Amino acid sequence: MTRYLGMSLLLGPLLVVSAWAQNSTLDEIARYRAQLQDGNPAELWEARGEDMWKQKRGPKQVSLEQCDLGKGRGVVKGAYAEMPRYFADADRVMDLETRLLHCMMTVQGFSKTDATRRVFGSGSNRSDFEALAAWITSESKGVVMKVSLNHPKAQRAYELGEKAFYFRGGPHDFSCATCHAEDNKRIRLQDLPNLTQKKGAQLGYTTWPAYRVSQGELRTFQWRLYDCFRQQRFPELEFASELSIALTTFLAYNANGAAFNAPAIKR
Repeated sequence: MTRYLGMSLLLGPLLVVSAWAQNSTLDEIARYRAQLQDGNPAELWEARGEDMWKQKRGPKQVSLEQCDLGKGRGVVKGAYAEMPRYFADADRVMDLETRLLHCMMTVQGFSKTDATRRVFGSGSNRSDFEALAAWITSESKGVVMKVSLNHPKAQRAYELGEKAFYFRGGPHDFSCATCHAEDNKRIRLQDLPNLTQKKGAQLGYTTWPAYRVSQGELRTFQWRLYDCFRQQRFPELEFASELSIALTTFLAYNANGAAFNAPAIKR
């Protein structure tokens, strides 16, 4: 009895110190993130994206102002908060990057090869998609997410995305849910939102695209999924593929009801 009492007296302070250290670390991470929010470099991508939207480009020398993002030709305000969505002219569900690719090809006359030559930027090699996404998403900042599954193809995309979220595979037998189906998980300084819960899904989705301080680049949601696949050691996720759109549909729909709050800034 005395031995157990002694152990309790010894472990008690250690547990208190451990809990204090954990809370202290979380507080410091929160303070670090708050400091990052001042002067988000994403504004540089937004300015370039707005300029590119209005430029006459491609073989047809037409601007993307002729592109319909779902709310009419050239209408950008609030468009991202309702994407992915079904587009009748393409007869498929599209997220933002897929729709931009479609417009680059059909409106501006780019080939798919030329349009997708650089989908993710690196250093001085900037990506048109990341710049355009930065500006277009900024035009939905503060707009409440309202993704619709009214069309059967949108419903099917959601269902495929849900299956993909829980699918386990690869050399580590990982799934998206491995990291994002429990509360209070973190990798280094990065919290892992529980995407199976409404609050976590809203927080996780509405803060992308984001400027990554560690990379010096603005990254889109297509990149976020691409990099998650890389970390799981899955086969490379094809840009604007059906699977990428399905996963985005699943996560975006689950974020409905929250105000969109990106481009954000992350470590």
